[in-house]
Amino acid sequence: MKKFVSLLLVMLLVLTMAACQPASKDTTQGNETTTPTKGATDENKGGNEQKTGLPVLSPDNPVTISVWTTTNSSAPADDNKLTKLLKERLGVTINYEIIPTDNADQKIGVLLAGGEYADLMGTTDLNIRLITGGALIPLDDYLTEDKANLLFEHVRPYWNRLATDAGDGEKHIYVLPNYNRFYGEIVGGTHYGASGFWIQKHVLEDAGYPNVDNMTLERYFELIENYARKYPTIDGMPTIGFEILCAPGREWVLTNPPQYIAGHPNNGGVIVDENNVASIFADKDIAKRYYKYLNQMNAKGLVDKESFTQTNDQYLSKLATGRVLGMYDQRWAFGQAYDALVAEGKYERTWVSTMPVYEGCTPYYADREVMNINQGYGISVSCKNPDVVVSFLNTMMSEEWQKIFNWGIEGEDYLVDENGRYYRTPEMREQQKDLVWRSKNRLEALYDNMPKYQGTYSDGNADGPGNQPEEFFESLSDYDKNFLTSYGKKTWRDFLNQPPDNPVYYPCWNIHLPDGSEAQMASQQLTDISIQYLPKIIMADPSEFENLWAQYVNEIKKVNIKAYEDAINAGIQERIMNWGGGR
Repeated sequence: MKKFVSLLLVMLLVLTMAACQPASKDTTQGNETTTPTKGATDENKGGNEQKTGLPVLSPDNPVTISVWTTTNSSAPADDNKLTKLLKERLGVTINYEIIPTDNADQKIGVLLAGGEYADLMGTTDLNIRLITGGALIPLDDYLTEDKANLLFEHVRPYWNRLATDAGDGEKHIYVLPNYNRFYGEIVGGTHYGASGFWIQKHVLEDAGYPNVDNMTLERYFELIENYARKYPTIDGMPTIGFEILCAPGREWVLTNPPQYIAGHPNNGGVIVDENNVASIFADKDIAKRYYKYLNQMNAKGLVDKESFTQTNDQYLSKLATGRVLGMYDQRWAFGQAYDALVAEGKYERTWVSTMPVYEGCTPYYADREVMNINQGYGISVSCKNPDVVVSFLNTMMSEEWQKIFNWGIEGEDYLVDENGRYYRTPEMREQQKDLVWRSKNRLEALYDNMPKYQGTYSDGNADGPGNQPEEFFESLSDYDKNFLTSYGKKTWRDFLNQPPDNPVYYPCWNIHLPDGSEAQMASQQLTDISIQYLPKIIMADPSEFENLWAQYVNEIKKVNIKAYEDAINAGIQERIMNWGGGR
């Protein structure tokens, strides 16, 4: 008994001494931290803390994180204030390698061949080659409430949807979704970001603000043709009626429109019928009618002759001149050109979206934003301290840092009124339009692929100024305010349809086709044939159209389209059965 009591006293002494030891400053050893944050991490929570069993980020223990990311945003300026803030508060320095979207395919191939990667890999590759190529680590062990709680909450309700098979028969989460995971109330939609046939605002103004409801291809091009004849030059440069992009990775600008004009949403290379059965539309009549009409518009000189030889950068540069009257595209994809025109005060040269459809079809251009799958940041197998990188991403998901990324610094970039609503002064709004100012005060390239807080914060404010309804309208130029008022609208999204609920499988374009599979090869062959033939079909003399179209359809018949359609249909059924699950 004496020995037992003595042993017990020794154990108590050891435990007491251990409890009195100060915490180590070596953050790489995995010290646990509980860091207060401002607000909720979930629709159903009024407040929360960032709880993590990961290394503490501190200026006392500086770290450098290398980032490889596919984005159209530019690297921040050397004197960027948020770069300084990350270092001052967290001791984090970011080294960037930024890959333009049209170079991503080539760069990914080079990376996989070399086997050396940055710590943090920002990818939008729908072929998930970084995952199947073994470049990324599974994140499941980190995505728990007692480790990275904010990241865990970000993916928890959608675990089954996000988990991916890298080729070993097991499903894990490798990439954190970068867009359209919503929290709280969704009050956005002021800056419509998806598809449309865009038309320059001055075209509509000059035509007396004509009704753009019930738009058809004929009316759309008639407006462009009339304006181009009246104004053959803009700012001393030849006016371009309609622009098309066909650069690598952006071929969908050329191939997607027929499904919209036929009243379908964006399912990529297929349309889905009422029985949830998918089939390609590239060789169907809805496509033929569209390309035949483009062929006729080209004969009138309305299609840019350089459309099919330009890079994405050249396309954006051309849009930024303000002489392009119309194009089919998605708002996020040409945002740089739009912002450049705004920075120059050329509001009348920016565009508004319209929805041309065939007779009898109902427009379905606007869909409910779909959470990206396998698009965002993953951590590479080359990363020596993944705990540190996870800790960084988890910290960035706090409301405090999300507000910094979106709103800026309180008192400098926005103010708070007596009701707790965020707003900006006219001077603050104006500086946001300056690309040089943004390079010094925002981290757009880093944030683009980062998991993000969309919707409303726990205090009721929108995720960013563009989605704060009252702030959005006040941020507009007098020209844009008058333009919207002339159409009796309050936001740009008011020009489009009200999106119905998405089918559970939607969209088909992000159904994974295993690399090297019959389905994947068929999909690539279909894309290659479209790139080879459609430019020739559009640019040809109208008398040659039928012959070229027949050649195009015959080439498609040589492809194993059934393998592609079967894989898409299997993916649709798998999602219908399994996509409801989370953790």
